[in-house]
Amino acid sequence: MSFAADVKSELCRLPVNARCCAVSESYGVLLYCNTFTNSAIKIVTDSRPFARRLPRLFRRAFGFDFDLLPEDPDKPGKLALAITDERKIEHIFDVCGFERERILAHHINYGVLEEECCRQSFVRGAFLAGGSVTDPQKRYHLELVTDHYSVSRETYALMLDMDFAPKSTDRSGRYITYFKSSGAIEDLLTTIGAPVSAMQVMEAKILKEMTNSVNRRVNCDTANVTKTVEAASEQVAAIRRLESTGALEALPDKLRETALLRLEYPELSIGQLAAAMNPPVTKSCLSHRLRRLMALAGEKQEDCRRKEP
Repeated sequence: MSFAADVKSELCRLPVNARCCAVSESYGVLLYCNTFTNSAIKIVTDSRPFARRLPRLFRRAFGFDFDLLPEDPDKPGKLALAITDERKIEHIFDVCGFERERILAHHINYGVLEEECCRQSFVRGAFLAGGSVTDPQKRYHLELVTDHYSVSRETYALMLDMDFAPKSTDRSGRYITYFKSSGAIEDLLTTIGAPVSAMQVMEAKILKEMTNSVNRRVNCDTANVTKTVEAASEQVAAIRRLESTGALEALPDKLRETALLRLEYPELSIGQLAAAMNPPVTKSCLSHRLRRLMALAGEKQEDCRRKEP
């Protein structure tokens, strides 16, 4: 199963207890489902747990069953549930605070969502019917999609009241409220009743941060090794030039000792080479000696150029 399917399965394991929360969750489903008009309600889903939850949810919220249920809920593909009975639809509109004959565009009736638990249930229903969330191993993205512009804008405002900071956009005539922050997705999933899935988002984030930290460290170490090798190669080349001109033997003892040690250990870093001196010296002292050797080699090379005919 996909991560989004796992999230919906977790949400559907929550009990359907308080009627006010059942109404609120059903309300979220209706405003984000495929069809919610004054003549028909149709919910299409590929989530088996959601399809099994809906009859229990609507019985608790409205006191009746769907007119159409999937013949084989275990059959692969989309599952459709529908209500076409006019009296049932009228009752749903009454419970949601709408006038069935006068409604032109759907809005969120905040009177249905006065309690915090009911707001959380509404968002849960909206996610089950019109939501999706990307596998956090790939990227962070959670969205709610509805056909109703006003519903999308009012969901946005509702989430602000719940201390979330969503973003909004539209796509192909549909309206989207979404999150791209892993922390916001974790908090939202926990709020609507999917703490296990929220932990999976958190674990994925921690793993990514650890991987990125290791990669940065490896890249930094690689860069340092490359820099050390390049510097040591330049120092060895300079010392070889001094050696080829006979200048190496004429150097002061400390410089000659440094030059010979570098030739013996070209792979050592400055710190390691400084510790290998007898007696050991500081890194700054050794760096000064190596710079002096390279400067002398440069002077010898310049002298040779001037002497060339």
